[in-house]
Amino acid sequence: MLNIQDMSFASSSPYPEIAPACQNNVYASWMQDNMGGANSEMTAVSSYIYNNLITHSYEEISYIFHKISIVEMHHLNIFGQLTLQLGGNPRLWTQRGRSRLYWTPGYNKYPTALPAIMENVLHNELAAIEKYERQMAAIQDENIIDNLKRIVEDEQIHVEIFRDIIKEYCMKQQ
Repeated sequence: MLNIQDMSFASSSPYPEIAPACQNNVYASWMQDNMGGANSEMTAVSSYIYNNLITHSYEEISYIFHKISIVEMHHLNIFGQLTLQLGGNPRLWTQRGRSRLYWTPGYNKYPTALPAIMENVLHNELAAIEKYERQMAAIQDENIIDNLKRIVEDEQIHVEIFRDIIKEYCMKQQ
């Protein structure tokens, strides 16, 4: 059984100040995609709220999804503030060529069996980490990089929690 009383859902490191060096439309677009693209914090928040509701028969797991959704909401806010300070509009949309695509709940998958739920959330967390690491390699603003690094710390904690749930609950069901 998972020990949720001692579980941490976010890194203990403080979040850095949100203060990019200057406005940059390209970086603003990337941060906006982190808010409202297919692989985004909004997608994570909505997925975890849904998962919290449908895993009600697993109290610990439902609670974990609730707590992680709160951390993801904080990330959503950070990316919104970065977007705004970089000169962008913090709407829940992303840019694809000349088109703007608004965030949609259609970005989510809606598995209902616990093993499929956990594989889906694990995949999405790993994809977010990979995306943020690609951005860190391309961005030349230390403040944005520091914010991305700090968010990745939280996402890595979520990966470990989800892997623990898979070991504890899903391996037994197979």
